[in-house]
Amino acid sequence: MDAYAWTYRFAEIEVDPAAHRVTRQGIALDLEPKAFAVLVALLEHAGKALSRDDLLDSVWGHRHVTPGVLNRVIGHLRKALGDDAENPRFIQTLHGVGYRFLAEVERIPAGGGHTTPLAASPNPATVAGPPPVAQTAALSAAAGGRRATDNPTVSSEVPARASTKSRRRIASFSLLLIFALGVLMAGLVMTLDWRSDSQSARPPASIAVLPFTNLGGADNDYFVAGLTEEMRSALAGVVGLKVAASITTEVRRNSPDAKALGAKLGVATILEASVRREGNQLRINARLSDTRTGFTLWSESFDRRLLDVFDTQSRIANEVVQALLGVIPGEGLALRKRLTPTRNVDAYDEYLQGMNLLSLAAASEPTDQAIDRFHKALEKDSGFALAQAGICAAEARRFESLHSVDAFQNARVACQRALNMDASLAEVHLALGDLYFAQGQLDKALTEYQGIEHAPSTMTFASVGIAKVYAARKDARQAEMYFAKALAASPADPLVYAEIGYQHYIDNELDLAIGAYAKAVQLAPDNVDLWTTLGGLQMEVGDNASAAKSLERSVAIDPGYAALTNLGLLQYQAGDFEAAVASQRRALEVNPTDFMAWANLGMALNARPETRAEAHEAYAQAAARAQAYLEKKPDDARSIAALGLYRAILGEPSKARELLAKAEALGAQIGEVALLNAETLALLGDSDAARLRVERARREGIAETLIASNPVFRRLNLVEDVSTKSQAK
Repeated sequence: MDAYAWTYRFAEIEVDPAAHRVTRQGIALDLEPKAFAVLVALLEHAGKALSRDDLLDSVWGHRHVTPGVLNRVIGHLRKALGDDAENPRFIQTLHGVGYRFLAEVERIPAGGGHTTPLAASPNPATVAGPPPVAQTAALSAAAGGRRATDNPTVSSEVPARASTKSRRRIASFSLLLIFALGVLMAGLVMTLDWRSDSQSARPPASIAVLPFTNLGGADNDYFVAGLTEEMRSALAGVVGLKVAASITTEVRRNSPDAKALGAKLGVATILEASVRREGNQLRINARLSDTRTGFTLWSESFDRRLLDVFDTQSRIANEVVQALLGVIPGEGLALRKRLTPTRNVDAYDEYLQGMNLLSLAAASEPTDQAIDRFHKALEKDSGFALAQAGICAAEARRFESLHSVDAFQNARVACQRALNMDASLAEVHLALGDLYFAQGQLDKALTEYQGIEHAPSTMTFASVGIAKVYAARKDARQAEMYFAKALAASPADPLVYAEIGYQHYIDNELDLAIGAYAKAVQLAPDNVDLWTTLGGLQMEVGDNASAAKSLERSVAIDPGYAALTNLGLLQYQAGDFEAAVASQRRALEVNPTDFMAWANLGMALNARPETRAEAHEAYAQAAARAQAYLEKKPDDARSIAALGLYRAILGEPSKARELLAKAEALGAQIGEVALLNAETLALLGDSDAARLRVERARREGIAETLIASNPVFRRLNLVEDVSTKSQAK
């Protein structure tokens, strides 16, 4: 029997399969697609028992689904119809058998006509409807086919004397054709209207994992955030399931209900959960909601020991997949593996704390604290590959941002150990890619990034890595495309904006860089490193007032070395050399490995007669550390130029000129290289060449405040009147 040839009516409810519409007294009811299909199947066989297997085959086809999926759909259907499982009016459960539709149902031919009680069970051959020829004609017309009179093989002339019988046949056929076309188009419009709301905009098998709510105190924030991200990554690995990017709490606040979130994120379902962790006990309340209707598809509470957290996460993930896709053979085991990186919950806790610390800063104390957490995780589970990959990533970051040679060696060892534990981990290859990129081995970095660009847990920063490689190769189009892919995957991730901002900085697009970092700190207002970098960029363009505010904000959160050394530079520019020395010494107490902080100290010491003798040692420290860093990263133009300046200060002119030429040949960070080389040439007595470099630095956007604060440039009269220039603007 063709269900789409009928409209069904029972009690005060009417079901129109062709329009995919259910109404109660003219008011539309929202049903998810599977529930609607189950209802139609029950109505087709009203009064008869339908086995669970029959319903599963009818609605889910030949897919392997568990009876639990049908239970949830029946529950959703009963709720929508106002039915009661204990005292059913409509759907009766036949224990051990299946279900039966109880109420008397009227069957109305689609498009109108006499009603027929379903109990009559008409022969399908007697069902009213257009004959096949009329359907074909209607479809041809709908597809824009020729009219019959346009066909050159058919005469356009109608016989002058058609018989009455012929005329009646023609009229009957025409009316039938019009009727068929009308029914078809009406059904098509209604179906497309429904699909535009629930399918086109929101793919049926799609989900957003909302930030889990922490009910156990602020000291558990890292744990709950970690569970959220692990769940999102695990579900993103399920073939056929579209998973939205990470959702910020701000997005959650601005979209108060499931329908609003579904419209904003373009997903059919949302998963939300609350987590209460108290000692060794864990309580998780999870709920899966349909964003088109707002109805709950599945919910459950779990009271477990903390030791059972992996099993609980796996259970939730499996329920989600079964609700949206049915049972996929082998997927349950795959989800369990992704959600059980270790069997030691204490090791997992240390790992999550490390990842939380690693997300807070890239160039200050939290990075070292993160490494310590990862080591503790490995003490509890020596085979915990993700913790070893965390060390690899953190040490690679320390090498790139802190210019630490020890960090490079540590990263190499950690990455190799992680590969030995589990070479399939995408996180290990991401860290390796970062390490190769930091070294300037672009081909190796690209190979690592491309191998994991589709892995759920790393696709965002694999795309960032690929973008950075293409940018280093001067392929701006490809770099822009991959940065856009990273943003599409994680549109609310502040670290993606930071990476984009840093690339703008390298490309000397300082206004764009400042804009990207401003967006990053808006998304992560407590991130020390982002505020520090924003302050440094504001210094670059001469906006010292804004720079001071950004750096002071950073120091107030956590007095990291980068913010302190930049504040020292601001104090130096303002002529407060004593304060500048104090800030630089504080910076070196936090991080004694960075050659730039040593050079900044040397500059501040050299500005005061009573400390000038100490400056030589500070520059010697800077030169030694810069040399060691460049042995590991030989393509850093700015660092090469800086080392050239240190050599000039230390009385090594030939080495200084060699490094100057090498830095300029790389053609990168042109403004900063020009400014450093100008000071080198001035110290070497080549004032004309120094003047040319200062002009180049100005053309590249270097702020006049950075030039004016340099005593060497002032002695050579290379400084413009900043106040006059400002007034002219």
